[in-house]
Formats: sequence, structure tokens, C-alpha cells
Amino acid sequence: MSLDLDQAATLLHAERLAPQKDGEITSVAIDSRRCAQGSLFVCLQGQQADGHDFARQAVEQGASAILASRNPFEGEPPVPVLLVADPAAALRSLAADFRDRYARLGGTVIGLTGTAGKTTTKEILSSVLSIAGTVSRTSGNFNNSLGLPLSMLNADPAASWWVMELGISHPGDMDELASLLRPDMGLVLNAGAGHAEGLGERGVAWHKASLFRYLREDGTAIVSADYPDLLREASALRKELVLFSCTGQDVPYQASYLGADAGRGIYRLRLDNETLTVKTLFQGAFAAENLLAAATAAHRLGLSCAAIGKGLENAVPPAQRFARVQAGNWLVIDDSYNANPLSMSKMLEAAAEAAAGRPLCCVLGAMYELGGLAQKEHRNLGLLLAQLQPAELFWTGEYADALEEGLHKGGYAGTLRRLTSPDAFCNTLAETIPQGGVVLFKGSRSNHLEHYVTCFLDRARHCDAV
Repeated sequence: MSLDLDQAATLLHAERLAPQKDGEITSVAIDSRRCAQGSLFVCLQGQQADGHDFARQAVEQGASAILASRNPFEGEPPVPVLLVADPAAALRSLAADFRDRYARLGGTVIGLTGTAGKTTTKEILSSVLSIAGTVSRTSGNFNNSLGLPLSMLNADPAASWWVMELGISHPGDMDELASLLRPDMGLVLNAGAGHAEGLGERGVAWHKASLFRYLREDGTAIVSADYPDLLREASALRKELVLFSCTGQDVPYQASYLGADAGRGIYRLRLDNETLTVKTLFQGAFAAENLLAAATAAHRLGLSCAAIGKGLENAVPPAQRFARVQAGNWLVIDDSYNANPLSMSKMLEAAAEAAAGRPLCCVLGAMYELGGLAQKEHRNLGLLLAQLQPAELFWTGEYADALEEGLHKGGYAGTLRRLTSPDAFCNTLAETIPQGGVVLFKGSRSNHLEHYVTCFLDRARHCDAV
């Protein structure tokens, strides 16, 4: 980005403190450690820390200006300070203005959401579009009320496309995010029971489909036809929908998984009246949805099938999303970043396929933010695990009793081993698990399953007993 300080002060109706030197803002940060030369550091008041206390550190890192609700320095500031009543609201105002400027430059904004696979689809779509032009995208999972405006402000105004992810947890979140982004194309990947606790009685599908309320009038609305509730809610908002399906629905965009070869998954895609087959770093039926959603968006943006195929084949799975590592005799599948019922079922089915007759071990954590659905969804998870019959099953977090109910009802022949810490897990490895196979790590973020992954990898690589 490029923003003149005087323009920013005028836009925000901010009081500007000395020094009165000119300056150009080239990036925006709310973490002082992420500041660099040309950064505007925004001082936010959080539950654990106050950004005003880190203004000096931001300047030491190179910040050229500060946006704050009070002077964060003793005496005269070393860099210009813009004073506003609400720095978070000012951050959003700057992002809205920058989005307007991007529109005037002719750029295209794609907004995508869904219960599972948002970040993966964002990365795949960015890979595909980069074949034909320049792309700016959400950094990591910066997709909430602070992350989205930061991603927008740090996007390249000269990029052909912005690919922005929208993550919601509470009623009103989508209204806030989508009204700020005002996308030219909206993509709703799926809808399941994620964040059901916070999203209330209207249901997840209603909130996800609300993205389409904020599309420009002639914008493109893309949605999966495989989720009846989602399709119903989307149809109520837009007369014209671009539909895709991975379950054989009779729609213009379809995909199917053909299996794996030499460590790469093979997928056949039908893009309107054209068909292509691609080999990708993704494996499993679950990834067909992510790949097809990205391909559908790219096709509607005018990319050729050849370009789309090349982009799909170049795409790399994000960290902690079905990341596969061979460690000794074990294929380790790290999908530990987060979990909800939809993503959990997809990953378990993919891991079972990857095992292909070898022992399957599952190291799982509780799925949170499900509200009144929590007990039911964990019982259902137990039923699914009983069908898959993993050789070993480890669990950390709440709802173990509900999970065990489902396991018992489904006739699981093994034992559910409850864990309290990564150390406890490591201490059981040599005596409980087989000498090789496939191990899947997955659970909600607060379970910190990445520590279990590290523990397992260390043992698998250095201990003959694992």
C-alpha cells in the first residue's frame, strides 16, 4: 500500500501530534514485532495487553507513524502520532478507503468463506490465479475483524486479484467483514457445524451465505450444491448462482477423486463444458472440494483450463493442513491446526484411505465452539471412528465420554486412550502403537496438538521402538 500521512489524518479526522514531518505509509501492523520501515503501528487495547505500551518498540522496529487513542510516549513523540477515539474503527476506515482505491485501479476482489478448508482453498486459488497475473491474499488465517482489514491494507494495489478469506464466529461477523470487503466474487465452500455455539439459531449456512448480501450487483456468487441448507440460503439471496459439486450433482462444475499415484492425488474436473485431469500434492476425496472451488472461481474469472491445471498442480497444502511427513515406518498426517465435525470427518476418511490396509492410529482432540451440538457431534464422531476401526485411538480434551458412547454403540474393538499432556502421550508410545502405519493428528486449536506431532516425530525418527 501507499498512504500519505496527511491523507490518513484527513480521512480519519485525526489529531496529528508532532513531529510534523511528511511521511508515506507502506504497511500497517498491530504487532510491534511485525513493524518495518514505513509501517503504521496501530495501538489496540486487548484483554491481555495494550498496544500503546509497545509503541516505543514499534518505532525501534522501524515504524514511521503511530495510530493511537492517546499519546503513547512521554513527551514529544519520535514519529508522527495520529490520535483517534477508536483505533480499531480507524483501521477499518483505512481499509475501506484502500479498497475503494483498488476498485478505481480496476482490481478484482474475491471473498471466500466456509466451515472447513477456507485457508486451503485460498492458497489453491492464489496458486491458480498467479499463473495469469499477480495475486495478494490473506496472510495465514488473518480473516477476522482485525485480520481482514490488515490483509486488505497490506495487499498490493497493483495486483490483478485480491483473494481474501472471511472467518466468522458470532452473529454480525459476516456483516462486518463482507461490508468492508465488498467482493466482486463471493465463494462459499461449504457449511457445517463449526462455531455453532456462537452463530445462534439462524444456523451456520445462513451466516455463511450472507456473504452474498454484499456482492456488487453484477458480481459472481459461487456456492457448493452439496449442502442443501447452504444452497437454500444462497438461493434466497441471489437469483444467479454458479454451482459446483463433488457428489455427482448435475451442475456445470464437478470433480471426482481418482486415487493416488507416486504420492500425488489424481482428480478429474469438469469446468462447464471442458474436462481436465490433474495430479496434485493433495490426496483424498476431501481435497476435491477445495480444488474444484478454486478451479470454478478461476474459470469464471477467465482463466483457461491449461492455466488452471498448471496452477492446481503447483499448489502446496498450507502448514498443519493434511501435511504429510514420512518418519521411519510412519506416514504422519498433521492436520492439527483446527477441527470441526465437517473437517474432522473429511480428514479421518482421507487418513483411512491413505492407510490402505496398514495400521491407522488417530491422535485426536475435542472439537470446541459447538454449543448445544457438542455432545451429539462427539457421539457421531465415535460412530465414524467405530466404522474406521483405527488400530489405536488417543484423545485429549473434553467430551471423551460422549465420544466413547459413540464408539461403544458403533462396536469399536479397540481402546480409547485418554491423554492429559504431550509427555503422557510420549510415555505410552513404545508400549501401545504398532511398528508402522499411518498416524493422524487433528483437533481444535486449543488442544495444541502440534506439540503431540513434534513428540511423535522425535520418537519415530530416533527411537527404534516406534
